Amino acid sequence: MEFLKIVAGCIVAAVVYGVVHDQITARVYVEYFTVFHPPVFHTQSPTLLAFGWGVIASWWMGAFLGVLLAIACRAGSLPKISLSNLLRPIAILLLVMGSCALMFGLIGFLWARAPEGMADLLSPSAERRFLADWWAHSASYASGLFGGIVLCFVSYRRRLRMRLESAGCSTGIAGA
Repeated sequence: MEFLKIVAGCIVAAVVYGVVHDQITARVYVEYFTVFHPPVFHTQSPTLLAFGWGVIASWWMGAFLGVLLAIACRAGSLPKISLSNLLRPIAILLLVMGSCALMFGLIGFLWARAPEGMADLLSPSAERRFLADWWAHSASYASGLFGGIVLCFVSYRRRLRMRLESAGCSTGIAGA
């Protein structure tokens, strides 16, 4: 049951992050969602697009990383880590992702150039806003994937330490 709680918690965290992230980027350049994404939602509303794409574009990453994290935290005979012990590390990862999105969104806005075929579709002012969104989204995915994998390794190492600490305490060599 705790395995599924970890997966569900990661999905919820990813979706909340995705919706908040898209609420911001949809206001930077709504055409990122209306022109450069498939027409899943027939609306021009940045709010509705952000809710829809925030869910569609992030739940699967939360599920993928949630399964990996649940395995790292629950599989085998090592001491187990529960979802409640992961809330802070997951929140920190989301803050890091948001920081990366902001930083790379600014970099995209200030210095990036659109690929040749894409630049023809954008006015000069739209190009900068599109690139800000594109770089922010790319940074979120990359930092989320990398950070999620790091969180899996850190969690597994924590389980190894927990086993060593319990073995040291039970043999009386904890202070050695």
